[in-house]
This record gives sequence, structure tokens and C-alpha cells, in this order.
Amino acid sequence: MPKLIDCVAAVSFDLDGTIIDTAPDLGAAANMMLVMLGGRPLPDDRIPALVGAGIDEFVKRVLAQSGVTPDARLQETSATLFRDLYEQRVFRLSRIYPGVMMTLHTLRAAGLTLCCVTNKERKFAQPLLEIAGISGFFASVLCPERPEDRKPSPSLLYAACRQAEIEPLDMLLVGDSRADIEAAHAAGCRVVAVDYGYHRGQPLEELRPDAIVSNLKEIMELSVRPRSGTRALRAIP
Repeated sequence: MPKLIDCVAAVSFDLDGTIIDTAPDLGAAANMMLVMLGGRPLPDDRIPALVGAGIDEFVKRVLAQSGVTPDARLQETSATLFRDLYEQRVFRLSRIYPGVMMTLHTLRAAGLTLCCVTNKERKFAQPLLEIAGISGFFASVLCPERPEDRKPSPSLLYAACRQAEIEPLDMLLVGDSRADIEAAHAAGCRVVAVDYGYHRGQPLEELRPDAIVSNLKEIMELSVRPRSGTRALRAIP
């Protein structure tokens, strides 16, 4: 069977929990926020399960885990405070996952277009990639401009395909969560899940990605598998 990377023209990567472990800095900023609001800090191991649905939802989950049920005003105040704190420390404790640098170098050398498709706000995603030293690998960084564009919506993947001038069938998404897999299915892209990210213990196998890997380097050796009829490919709307 042919190699998967030989059957696509572009690879899109999720950011948090896929190429960078951002939970340490998200957690540090969240706990600083909680202390400033008079709340109790959360243990580090509680943070990864709260990541993935955007800043507002992350802050809401953090407050709930800390025992706070915010009204609209407190939610807005907390989210603003968190954004200010996180902007100062997007890559202090965060780290690039093992295998990421080698994989990015290899895919780029193979002539594939690389994109970053993330639910993270652009004001955080772009500086994070730049400070981490990997922004130069990506031809484009796609971030939601509206809440409804966040994965699992296929909107960002469609935009990535348009920018790369390819059809969804020729795009591979690599991500760590249900939202990533469902977005790829909805768009008609191939999808590989990583088992080390922020999937909150959800059984990735049941979501039927094309493959599951424990290190991004494994992508290079994956073979193409036949697709089920329930996974219809779609043209870009």
C-alpha cells in the first residue's frame, strides 16, 4: 500500500496538545487569575482536560473546577484578566513535543505544504509559534475569527485547502481531540490522531481517525487504508 504522505499535498496540524504542550503556561496563567480573583489554584494535572474549546470556554471550565459559578460579568472580567496574563507567558513553560521538529523538517523537505489549524486566538497562536521557533514551517496559520468557525466546524480546514489550492482529499489533519477528528470528517480530509494530547480520556479509536500515533515521526511510515462509505469526501463549499 502507498504511504499516506505520498497521497496528500498538504498537512495541517492542530497546535495545543499536538505540536506544543501548552498546558503548563495555560495552567500558570489560569492559577494566577484564580489567585487574583480570590479563588483556589488548580493542580497542574487538571489543566489538560480543560483545553481545546477556546479561551472563553477554558476560563469558564477553570472557574467551575475552582468551585466558582460565574455570572456574565465575572466571566468577562476573568477572561480579560486571563488573556492579559497568558499573553505575557505563551512559551515559558510550554514545550514542543518529541518528534515534532524532525517531522516538520521531513515533510517540508518532501515538498508538502504545512499549515497550522487551531482553535487558539491568533494573538496567542502566532507569537507562540514564533517564540517556539517553528512559525517558518507553516505556509499559513488558520485561527477562528468567529466562535462558529472553531473546530469541529470544517471552516478552518476549508480555508486551509483554499489557500493551498487543493481539495480536502489532498489534505491531512493531525490533531489530538474529538474536535479535530470531527472537523476532518466533516471536511472530507484525512486525519491522524495523536494519543498524547488533550483528548480528555476520550477513546480516539471510536472516532475513527485514519490512524493513531504516539509520536509524529510515525506519520512518515503510515500506509493508506481504504475508506468506509460513511466517510464521504466533499468538495470545498
